[in-house]
Amino acid sequence: MNLTEQVYQVIKPLPENIVQEILDFALFLRQRDEKTEWQNLMLAQSSAFSDWDNDEDEIWNDVSGI
Repeated sequence: MNLTEQVYQVIKPLPENIVQEILDFALFLRQRDEKTEWQNLMLAQSSAFSDWDNDEDEIWNDVSGI
């Protein structure tokens, strides 16, 4: 029996309101992980942009986009 089946067997006999709490908690954990991934991406991006923010590259600030 895999882990998903074990979880199902444990929650199957529980009342619906408890199962709803378990579902809410699982969704919270998934959302927290996604938020952490997003924060890590934003931190990596800000670090990369700091490499381009210097006096030598100032001329590129006036170039129009395509």
